[in-house]
Amino acid sequence: MQTRFEFHTAPDNFLYVRQDAQPDCMFFKRFRQPRPVTDAEYLSAYKATGDLDVLGTLYERYMELVYAVCFKYLRDEEESKDAVMHLFEQLITDLRKYEIQNFKSWLYSTARNHCLMHLRQRKMIAGEANEDAETETLPIPLTIWPEADGPELDTKLDQLNGCLQTLSEEQRTSITLFYLNQKTYADIAELTGYELKHVKSHLQNGRRNLKICMDKRHD
Repeated sequence: MQTRFEFHTAPDNFLYVRQDAQPDCMFFKRFRQPRPVTDAEYLSAYKATGDLDVLGTLYERYMELVYAVCFKYLRDEEESKDAVMHLFEQLITDLRKYEIQNFKSWLYSTARNHCLMHLRQRKMIAGEANEDAETETLPIPLTIWPEADGPELDTKLDQLNGCLQTLSEEQRTSITLFYLNQKTYADIAELTGYELKHVKSHLQNGRRNLKICMDKRHD
């Protein structure tokens, strides 16, 4: 009689093999698959398997954080809930494409950017968007802003501060006022005496030079 094998994943995470040909069903433990514990282990497991249950368990850890970030920007419960779901769908592909060093920091930045893009689209639909308004909502690129916690974050921030010092005075002042002090183009022009078009130029060039500097220090 031909033997047929069926594989079952049991609740205790043991993998059993069942041999139907035997009169008395025999079960034996084949191997133990260790459960992921850290974020990095969950990321590695998801990349290796594409298992949405693994991703869902990891995402569940931070759903409240993601919702809080979305509500901070969107100020609407239903839109924030929708954003939480859309972000999960985005993670399904993004996490298998990118190397994420710190999932929590990366997820926070991703959620923030998602909501800012949503706000821009909302303004465009309402006919309220313009070039300045769109540009002023853009965050520092994620390749510049450090993704880290604890001592590593301190190191990254030191690197960021060091790179700020390599900028021209005009670029450094504009970057600091715009990103750290949340000033608008008009505010910066008034505070510094720079022409408005020069403020935009200083910010654009400053962002580019910061990215170049941070990439070099990362390498």
